[in-house]
Amino acid sequence: MKTLILNALVVNENTTKESDVLISDGRILRIGKDLQHMEADRIIDAKGLHLLPGVIDDQVHFREPGLTHKACIESEARAAVAGGVTSFMEMPNTVPNTLTQGLLEDKYEIAARTSVANYSFFMGASNDNYDQVMKTDISKICGIKVFMGSSTGNMLVDAPEVLEKLFANAPTLIATHCEDEPTVRKRMEHFKEMYGDNVPYDIHALIRNEEACLTSSRFASDLARKHGTRLHILHISTGDEVSLFEIGTRKDGKILRADGSEKRITSEACVHHLWFDSEDYKTLGTKIKCNPAIKAPHHKALILQALLDGRIDVIATDHAPHTATEKNQSYWQAPAGLPLVQHSLNVMLEMSRQGKITLETAVEKMTHAVADCFQIAERGYIREGYWADLVLVDLQAQTTVTAESLHAQCGWSPFEETTFQAAVTHTFVSGHLAYENGRFDMSQKGKRLLFNR
Repeated sequence: MKTLILNALVVNENTTKESDVLISDGRILRIGKDLQHMEADRIIDAKGLHLLPGVIDDQVHFREPGLTHKACIESEARAAVAGGVTSFMEMPNTVPNTLTQGLLEDKYEIAARTSVANYSFFMGASNDNYDQVMKTDISKICGIKVFMGSSTGNMLVDAPEVLEKLFANAPTLIATHCEDEPTVRKRMEHFKEMYGDNVPYDIHALIRNEEACLTSSRFASDLARKHGTRLHILHISTGDEVSLFEIGTRKDGKILRADGSEKRITSEACVHHLWFDSEDYKTLGTKIKCNPAIKAPHHKALILQALLDGRIDVIATDHAPHTATEKNQSYWQAPAGLPLVQHSLNVMLEMSRQGKITLETAVEKMTHAVADCFQIAERGYIREGYWADLVLVDLQAQTTVTAESLHAQCGWSPFEETTFQAAVTHTFVSGHLAYENGRFDMSQKGKRLLFNR
């Protein structure tokens, strides 16, 4: 099928200009003005709409296998495309943990059958699966995930000799969750003694505090510099950590340092650390309990500034759904994590409307830079010959978040009752119109991401 998009305001590679786009066999065939004479099976007049590259979310937890009472790949991929996310990279702390190549391929098989979005999965590392990690096919896997802070099951990597081996010999990018476990445990015991069970929700930011994040992120960065590791530190939640990173710029499909060499240590900011702060615990409580914690208000300003100047490279979600029943437990019992993938683009469009970030920079951090950071093949840009992962948004419309509007299986969102001043109208995944004005077409599934490595 050929699809012709006419008169769109195309936001791509730091420019916005009106153009037409012709899609054929899943790819972008032509980009230009006055393509209305081209033959097409479907024509969309996008006058007044903005056309963006599809968002690539490099950190999600879709819970399958083993935790499907919370979510599954099918449901969360559907929520993703409703929000303009066309590709995702999913984490290994499922049940069982993704610690063997066989378990990793099991997840790819599930996605091939059920995911309407494009997909990739991280290989998990533990203290005792080094040989399995070394078998990773770097052209077909987004990276290796190392939890340098507690996680589900057997995924905390805290053995010094294992970390040294992983950082010295990893065949591809290592993505880390950085929180210093001894610091967190010590502070948890301190506040348990202080408050018992009657804990104020904002204590989470004091338990999983700046020290815990900075200590672990610095340790990971030092290891990476020692061994020349390609390191990507996930969900930066403090302004304290920003000083660890150099300014990076995109050029020729790479993220470069000031001297023109490859930036080997990159990092990610998540939308909830840009949108919420510790004051929001008063109204949202455990709904915004997540690891690393949402912290004091000044941190989100520092994280945003680091995004703008290139010290932080990409924007993601860390989408991590739990059931409402689980989240409504008391502080000590409620699990950490929140569902975000359906509204991450809305958040950044709203921040653009507020003048905090340009539309072009938001697109860069959610699409181009992610593709460059992970060396994703033929995605992340609106270019002739690339896969047609595209999103049309209406910046004159509204999106009001209600329970009825949600597509994540858990059925709740920290954004409920929020009205965003923009709406996703169409989402194309590898040329397939997967979402259009509230309706899904699940007849075609997304594709496995491949990597130029």
